[in-house]
Amino acid sequence: MSDAPLILTVKLDDDSQQYFDQLREAHFPPERNYLAAHLTLFHHLPPNQLQLINDIDAIAKRYSTLSLEATEVKSIGNGVAFSIECPALGHLHSYLQKLWFDWLTPQDRQRLWAHITVQNKVSPELARSLKAELTEQFKPFTAKGVGLSLYEYKNGPWDFVRTFDFS
Repeated sequence: MSDAPLILTVKLDDDSQQYFDQLREAHFPPERNYLAAHLTLFHHLPPNQLQLINDIDAIAKRYSTLSLEATEVKSIGNGVAFSIECPALGHLHSYLQKLWFDWLTPQDRQRLWAHITVQNKVSPELARSLKAELTEQFKPFTAKGVGLSLYEYKNGPWDFVRTFDFS
């Protein structure tokens, strides 16, 4: 690994990943769409911390598939996201927050707002239009969290490091 900060996300099941990726592909500005759809748990973890890797590995072994309830389409100002509810994910996040508190940035010390962004960095009008369109056809659904994925942040693109599958 390099000296780049690390990002920890929830690994989605293949069908859910494909669904959210298709929405991103259709509605994200192409010049900014260099990431797959993702549910971020931590945005800026320190690099080169073996303890961090060991902690992620250990917690992944304690979880099985998570039911991630997509509960509504939300405006994020210049974009649109799906709100995700999952009490077990909240517990997992809180546990890691306590474990890593001294390493965390102010953003990562906040309460988790689990979401998957399908549009960002567009005009407010375009975002309102997509939110209205997606809300009109929206029915709550369940995606699956099947593990945790770790990436290095490279000032835009992310480099995949490793996946930790749930047991």
